[in-house]
Amino acid sequence: MTPPNDGWYVEPTGGGESPPLATVTPIRRVVFEELPEEPEAVAETASEKAAARRADRAANVSMTALTRRGMSRWELEQILVARDLDPDEVEAELDRLAGVGLIDDAALAETIVRTQHERKGLGRSALVAEMRRRHIDPAQIEESLEQLGDDSELERAKELAHKRAPQLRSLDQTTAKRRLTAFLMRKGYPSSVIRTAVDEALDAGGSAVRFR
Repeated sequence: MTPPNDGWYVEPTGGGESPPLATVTPIRRVVFEELPEEPEAVAETASEKAAARRADRAANVSMTALTRRGMSRWELEQILVARDLDPDEVEAELDRLAGVGLIDDAALAETIVRTQHERKGLGRSALVAEMRRRHIDPAQIEESLEQLGDDSELERAKELAHKRAPQLRSLDQTTAKRRLTAFLMRKGYPSSVIRTAVDEALDAGGSAVRFR
């Protein structure tokens, strides 16, 4: 039997020819209402989204910087701090980069020693100054310099001196020696290495360079 539209269903209880007795059974209607989110949950979700946006921003800044050149942890930290990121966010981003090998001060120190010595002819003290400027750990600096032997440093100084000597031919030998010595000092070579390299490069008997 189809329930009437008023929400009540009449259930017959009798049978036969006698008028049926009936009981009235109400139909229960269940209404599901969507409860509002708790204020704490809403605030937590918003906070998580904001934190994710800041983390993405830190990653974008650091990756842009690292595509230009290799950086020490300290150098990249200065860039992130300058972008007004929170200290905790900066530290988290630096840890992330270190964890995937995108910043590695030990590897950077070895690269500086190898490339700056070979390409620019920098000596030990100049290399140390460059790595200190980039705030690389002293222990990592010392370890990276192990690849630079005394013979290697002397040979590189001699190469530089012989290459530079012809540019001093218009000077007298005393002035040429002083300038060549100063040149090698700026490159960061020790005095004993400089003296040997300069004497060999300006030796009148073994050089094609003639001074006035």
